[in-house]
Amino acid sequence: MIRRFSFLVRSLRPVQWLKNGFVLAPLVFSGGIDDSLGWARSLMAMAAFCAAASATYLINDIIDREADRAHPTKRNRPIAAREVSVRLALVTAIVLVAIAALIAALLKGLFPLVLGCYFTLTLLYSGFLKRAVFIDVMVVAAGFVLRVVGGAVAIPVAVSHWLLVCAYLLALYLALGKRRSELVLLGDGAGDHRPVLGYYSLPLVDHAISVVLGATVVAYTLYTVSPDTVAKVGSEGLLMTAPIVLYGLLRYLFLLHRDELGGSPTKALLADRPLLACVTVWLVFAAAVVSFSR
Repeated sequence: MIRRFSFLVRSLRPVQWLKNGFVLAPLVFSGGIDDSLGWARSLMAMAAFCAAASATYLINDIIDREADRAHPTKRNRPIAAREVSVRLALVTAIVLVAIAALIAALLKGLFPLVLGCYFTLTLLYSGFLKRAVFIDVMVVAAGFVLRVVGGAVAIPVAVSHWLLVCAYLLALYLALGKRRSELVLLGDGAGDHRPVLGYYSLPLVDHAISVVLGATVVAYTLYTVSPDTVAKVGSEGLLMTAPIVLYGLLRYLFLLHRDELGGSPTKALLADRPLLACVTVWLVFAAAVVSFSR
């Protein structure tokens, strides 16, 4: 029983819940770090996204279980490895959707709509959008934007358009990095494991990554000095965090080309000390700027 439960928990991909940290961005950048009610609502919103995301992971693994069994790493996923039954995974997904819906109902306002859009978009991705070249990574990035919007409407607080652009570009950068890692890992047979990979090539993805990396840095820099941000933060102090962001993006690019950790951003974050230190320093610095500038 305990062993089966551990397999089920692994199927939920709890490590991926780190991605839902985007939900907290509006609270931090609106200067509400000392707002206890804001934290409570933001954490509830984050929990709802975690439940919804895990439900879609289960559904995706059920759909792709046959293809995953032929994949060098995905074949170890519990559903593909027959360690978790399709029936158990489906029931768990339904329970998680119910939990997410309950939390959304408690938060009220526009949050249920945003969460519903995220869940629907993710299901469409699992169904057929993941087979369309570049549309696949753009849809993944859109999911991160919905996380930020969800965090904003949960508080509620107005969210900067620049913050949404930054979230989208960062997520697109990470998604392209994952595609690159898959191409390297699977080689000439990449298209057999994931059809959309047959349309990608390493030079194409590398060019796209370079474009998005530069756009991300520019967008973040403009966000830090935008009138809306300066008004909320109380200064242009966030501009000093731009070099930290640039280093983090370059470090991830280094991992993509050398250590092959880039295929999973969460794995890279947890396994690579310089990248983890970069994120920690950015969080501390940004929080300090927001706190002392007000």
